[in-house]
Order: sequence, then C-alpha cells, then structure tokens
Amino acid sequence: MKIFKHISRRKKDPLEYRFIGEQLIEKTQVQLFTFDKESCEENSSVLNLSEVKFDNPDKKYWLNFHGIHETEKIGDFCSSLGIHRLAIQDILDTNQRPKFQAYENFYFFSIKAILPTDDTIIAVHQLSFILSNNFLISFQERNDQFFDHVRDRIREDIGIVRERNLDYLFYLLIEAVLDTYLKTFESFENRLEVIHNYNMSDDPSPSVINSIEELKSKIYQINKMLLPVKEFLSKLERESYLFVEKKHQKYYHELKDLCLQISDYNDSMEKTLESKINLFFSFQGQKMNQVMKTLTIVSTIFIPLTFIAGVYGMNFKNMPELESNSGYFITLFVMVIVAFAMVFLFKKKKLL
Repeated sequence: MKIFKHISRRKKDPLEYRFIGEQLIEKTQVQLFTFDKESCEENSSVLNLSEVKFDNPDKKYWLNFHGIHETEKIGDFCSSLGIHRLAIQDILDTNQRPKFQAYENFYFFSIKAILPTDDTIIAVHQLSFILSNNFLISFQERNDQFFDHVRDRIREDIGIVRERNLDYLFYLLIEAVLDTYLKTFESFENRLEVIHNYNMSDDPSPSVINSIEELKSKIYQINKMLLPVKEFLSKLERESYLFVEKKHQKYYHELKDLCLQISDYNDSMEKTLESKINLFFSFQGQKMNQVMKTLTIVSTIFIPLTFIAGVYGMNFKNMPELESNSGYFITLFVMVIVAFAMVFLFKKKKLL
C-alpha cells in the first residue's frame, strides 16, 4: 500500500507555472475590496486583472481569488506585482505543507482549511495569502464561505477592520480558517460519542474499529497541518516584521492560543481513541483467556480418564479385571467419580 505519492515540480521551462492539485470549480472568480475608514468599494466580479491597481497609498485593497487552477492568469498578475516566482508556485501547489516566507516587499503565508464531510470525515483545502503594505491577496481553491463575516464587517464598517492596517485583516482571515478546525472537532465529537456509546465488551464490528483508526489518522493529519502555523505565530512573538504592527501582535498571540486550544482538543481526542482501542484489545484478550481457561479445565478433567482408559486398554494377559464380569462397569464408575471429583475441586477453587 502506498502511503506517499510524489508529484514532481520539475519543469522544462523554469518560467512555466504548474498547478498541482484537483480543480474544484470551473472558472476562477476574483473579488476586490477597496476601503478606508470613510468608504468602501466592492467589485464582486473582477473580469480584467490588468485593470487592478494598488496605486493609492491612502486606500487598502483586499483581492480574493476563488479557484487557482488558471496558472497563466494568476502567474501574470502576481508577476506584475513583483511577487517572486517561488511564491507563485507555492500558491499553485495545493499539496505542500503550510508555510510562511518573508520576502523583501511582501509576506507569503499558506494554511490548510478543513471541513467535515460525510464520506471522508474531513476535506482539506489550501489557502494562500500575499500581504504587503497596502494590499492583501488571498487565494482559495473554491468558493467557501470562510470570510463572509469579514466581508460584512468591511461593508458595514463593523469593528475596527477599516481603520486598521491590513495586518489586522490578515489576522481576521487566519482566525476564520482556524475556526474551521473547531467546527471539524464538533463533528469529531459526534462521531466519538457514537463510539463512546458502543459497548466494547461486545464483539465490535470492523466498522467501529475502522472509524476509530480513521479518526486517529485525521487527528494526526490535523496536527501536521497545525504545526507550521504555530511555528509562524511563535516566531511573530519573538521577532519584528515590517508588515505587522506591534499593536496588532496581541491579536496574533490570540491566534497562537487558539492553535494551542486546537492542539489540546487533538491530544485529548487522540488519547480517548487510544484508550478505546486498548479497551477493545483488553476485552479481546480477556475473552481469549476465558476460552483457554475453559479448554484447559476440560483437558485437565479428561487427563485422568484418559490414563485409566489407557491402562485398561493395554490388554495384558495378567490383568484380573479383564476376566471380571463387572470390570467394565466398575471402571466406568471409577471414571465418573474421578470426573465429578475434578469438577468439585475446580468449583471449590472458583475456577469454574
């Protein structure tokens, strides 16, 4: 069974961009918010990216992509902004682990969003961000509603998002992604409750054991995806970054606490599942011991009976019992008495 699938990023043309992943929507959609404290303009469907300019230093721009499979469209636009080609390829590669990279004129950050599903427990989607001085670009694999509440805040001027710099908006978007982890854990808890209600002393069906192992593998997967995010947030506490103001670092500290909370959920659920597996195997071992105990007792009872039968089955000439008319019945009577005596002894020793 293959547990690792390598997808090569090698290209004949180093300037060529390659989308790595599964296309989830038919066509890339682009939305643009242009705002400041006093006003907000929204373009819900940007048709021509060449017309998008982040040239007003008094305005803040948030450009969002739904769908990242159109490599030429994304590559040309990002190149026009001076985005490094390595960051562009990272945007188009949905199979890589989350990461943060600081470039001279922008920051690149990618994170995995997770959603509960009926068939595979969770669906994993990548989101990437480009943060600069007066613009923030987000890239989503499909049109999920992670950021709808943030859009409402900008439209209706709720809170402080329009008066703060884009690093505060960046914080809100990361928080919205991490919130999907908490929603997923709610789904996990429902599945865990079903496992809790199952009587492990019974012989569980393979589906229950498979559900436990599947949950454990997904929890491990979540831990892997969350680790780079915690590393980035920890680094942000220790170091100063050009596009993140000091007064906003406390919000990123809250994100770190949220990551730790998710990790605690992970650890707690993983230990619970591990204990369920151990409990199952304990019951299985106990049942096996009971079966072996029963077989041993039965074998022990028949050992002296087999000995008696063996002795009188030798048919030597000088065996007086063979000539007796009642020898057969006497021998059977002795064998029955011995068997009952063994059973009485085992019951007295509480072995039966």
